Amino acid sequence: MTNPLLTTLGRTGLEVSRICVGTAAWGVTSEVHGLTVPVEDAVATALRAFEGPLTMLDTSNNYGDGEAERRVGLAVERAGGLPEGFVLQTKLDRDPATDSFDADRMRRSLDESLERLHVDRVPVLYLHDPEHIGFEASMEPGGPVEQLLRMRDEGYAQYVGISGGPSKMLRQFVETDLFDVLITHNRYTLVDRTADHLLTAAADRGVGVINAAVYGGGILSSWPRTSDRYHYAPASPSVLAAVDAIGSACEQADVPLIAAALQFSLRDPRIHSTICGMVHPDQIDDTLRLAAIPIPDDLWATIDRLAPPRSDWADD
Repeated sequence: MTNPLLTTLGRTGLEVSRICVGTAAWGVTSEVHGLTVPVEDAVATALRAFEGPLTMLDTSNNYGDGEAERRVGLAVERAGGLPEGFVLQTKLDRDPATDSFDADRMRRSLDESLERLHVDRVPVLYLHDPEHIGFEASMEPGGPVEQLLRMRDEGYAQYVGISGGPSKMLRQFVETDLFDVLITHNRYTLVDRTADHLLTAAADRGVGVINAAVYGGGILSSWPRTSDRYHYAPASPSVLAAVDAIGSACEQADVPLIAAALQFSLRDPRIHSTICGMVHPDQIDDTLRLAAIPIPDDLWATIDRLAPPRSDWADD
C-alpha cells in the first residue's frame, strides 16, 4: 500500500515522510522549550515513529548535551536496528565547552553521534548552526565544510546538508551547490516569511528542503495563546496581534490554529518535510490528525492578509 505521506527529498532520491519527528527537547531538561522529557517517553516516541507511517527522525549532537541522541540510540537498540528505509539524520555541532568549530571538533562530533545512535552511518549529515563562525570561516580550506564533505566521501553519510538560522547566510551555502539538503527554522511560519527567497533558491537547485519550528516555539500551537514569545524571545506587539487575529480567524473557521501552523508548511511544494518536535508517542498520531484537517482556501487568504509586515520578520 502506498504511503501518501511519502515524498522524495529533492535530488537525494531518498523517500521521506512529509512530517519528521524532532528531538530538540529530548534532553534531561530543556530550558529553551520549558519542559523535561522522561527517558521512556522519548524512547517510546522513537519506537512509535519506527512503526510508521512517519519515516524520518531528526536529531543533533548538541541536543540535550547529547542526551537526545542517546535516547534515539536506546530506541534503535530496542528495535533491533532501524527499520528499512527509515531516515535518521543528525548534525555536526561545535564543542559545547570551547565553541570550537574546527575540523577536529567536527570529527569528534561525528564519532560521538554514531556511538550514541548505535549506527555506522547516517543517510544525511548536516553542518549545524554555522552562523556561530559565519560563511567564510565555514568554507575555509581545512574547515568544517571540507571535513563534512570528507565524511561523506568516507561513507559516513550518503548526503550532506546545511542547517541553521539566518536565511541570507544559508542561501550562500545553498548556492555553493555542495549541499544536498537544507534545514531552516523559525523563518517560514504563519507570522514570518523570511525564508521565502531561500526556499526558492533551494528548490531551483533540487536541494531537499526541511522546515522546522513551524509553531514558533509554541506560540502558534494553541489559541487563545498561552505565550508571548516567538522563536524563544519576546514577540513584538505586531506579531502578538497577528497571532491573535489569525487564531480568531481559525476559530471562526473551526480550524485549530496549530493545524494551520503545520499545514502552512506542509502545503508549500518547495518544502519536502516539516520537523515537528514530539515528546510523547501520542503526539505522532495527534500531528497526523492535524495534518489531515481540511482548511478552506478563503482561510489561507485571510491568514496571508493578517500576517505581520516584513519589518516584524527575522528578515536575516
